[in-house]
Amino acid sequence: MKSHIESLLEQTIESFKQQGIVPADFQARIQVDRTKDKSHGDLATNLAMMLTKVAKKNPRELAQLIIDTLPASSYVAKVEIAGPGFINFFIDDNALANQLQQALNDDHLGVVLPTKQTIVVDYSSPNLAKEMHVGHLRSTIIGDSVVRALEFLGHNVIRQNHVGDWGTQFGMLLALMEELRAANGEQAKMELSDLESFYRAAKVRFDESAEFATRARQLVVALQSGDEYCNKLWREFNDISLSHCHDVYKRLGVSLTRADVHGESAYNADLAQVVKDLDAQGLLSESNGAKVVFQEAYRTKEGEPLPVIIQKADGGYLYATSDLAAMRYRSNVLKADRAMYFVDLRQALHFQQVFSLAKLAKFVRPEMLLEHTGFGTMNGEDGRPFKTRSGGVVKLVDLLDEADVRALELVRSKNPDMDQETLTEIARVVGISSVKYADLSKNRTSDYIFSFEQMLSFEGNTAPYLLYAYTRVAGIFKRAADIDLSQAKIVLEHEKEKDLGTKLAQFGEVLTRMTDKGLPHVLCGYLYELASEFSSFYEACPVLAAETEAQKQSRLLLSQLTAKTLKTGLSLLGIETLERM
Repeated sequence: MKSHIESLLEQTIESFKQQGIVPADFQARIQVDRTKDKSHGDLATNLAMMLTKVAKKNPRELAQLIIDTLPASSYVAKVEIAGPGFINFFIDDNALANQLQQALNDDHLGVVLPTKQTIVVDYSSPNLAKEMHVGHLRSTIIGDSVVRALEFLGHNVIRQNHVGDWGTQFGMLLALMEELRAANGEQAKMELSDLESFYRAAKVRFDESAEFATRARQLVVALQSGDEYCNKLWREFNDISLSHCHDVYKRLGVSLTRADVHGESAYNADLAQVVKDLDAQGLLSESNGAKVVFQEAYRTKEGEPLPVIIQKADGGYLYATSDLAAMRYRSNVLKADRAMYFVDLRQALHFQQVFSLAKLAKFVRPEMLLEHTGFGTMNGEDGRPFKTRSGGVVKLVDLLDEADVRALELVRSKNPDMDQETLTEIARVVGISSVKYADLSKNRTSDYIFSFEQMLSFEGNTAPYLLYAYTRVAGIFKRAADIDLSQAKIVLEHEKEKDLGTKLAQFGEVLTRMTDKGLPHVLCGYLYELASEFSSFYEACPVLAAETEAQKQSRLLLSQLTAKTLKTGLSLLGIETLERM
């Protein structure tokens, strides 16, 4: 409905151009918002006040002119001027009912699909030298939910798991494996269970032994140069680590596959060319033997130039080099219109620098959008980054294991007579969903406190509350299985029916807001409001005990669309639903 009003206003501005009220080349960003007070209508715009200067008219006079010029629409029951020149739109109840009816029979729930784009989404990106830890959770699940929503809106989405499979940490691992094989023969190997301890041992040797550190750096250069011995060891490490990552993805219900892995190593062949191309454009400088780029816009607090290091003095490359190669690949090979990078906010300066350099060096097409969709940290209840009691990094699998245990205790307390198999399955869904939803429901740009007690609560904006809300709606249809709704029509008579219908009609607007900025919490907030709106409707408007058959059928259709919207919305967040809890 909002997009329909925007379209009417766009037509009005075109009419104004033809009449000479505004210049022919005038471009206006039309803003239509939901009103907070129903007495002010359903939707409102400040367009008249935006046009005042260019049209040289009083805003209230201009508002009346806009209303007089608006094309006729069966969707609009009434239009009013409010305050200094706001225009309020009251949506026709029958038009809203028809929109909801159409949404019920549409796979996209009546959502108007935007112009299709090719969108690359860079997310998860674990360091393959280690096991996944809680620090990887946010990138993985926030990115995955946005990917799902973009695909739902019809975009061509290309997942890119830019894993850390290159660089100094692999030189350390190779150097330690080299030492072990020198001592124990070729049978020495690393198992998954040893991954973290193996990395820690390599890091200790790197920090304490100058000779070991030198050898590690030599092996990095050899690896990047294509040395077969180094590459064979490197492939062994990667295979073990990727198997672990994809076990975690499967458990989390994340849609990443092996085919989506396109790590730092994928760009190795282009790194030398990146250096040559920057040099050919006169962008490279030398600093302490390293090849760097200085950009005027980036300086330290003291005013010193802040470099982007492209190649170290020893010939090794850095994150910036592979990121530039990745951008060139995503622009020229994948033909992306937009690239979204779900990476920690602490990397903001890095991305600002490499994005501007990629544009400056013409590595990406001018119209391609590069977006760092950063996120805050997941903290413990002490407000600091989440750690184990001993101060170590929490493995992601350990966090999920504890979520399962706590969810099982919760579900068993609610269903003491339920069989173990059913309990375990419900607990699995509740546990994983609670961890994911607790994160997704927070604004991604904010830090948040991780609390099992809060996330497993049945009160407030939590996964258990929404999962239970869905089962309540689904439960209505278990009792109404024999009711034929094929000829039923939605009729909005009661105020709570209209409120629920209005909320259901906002689904498309919410997905647009979510995907425009990569903000899953917008969808979470909407689903919580929808569940609350349904609860109010259900209390005020008897469904199966409605006064007439037509009323019962209409309310069943509203319930059906609510269930479908909740299930679809949760699915876009990567969360399974349950038919019973």
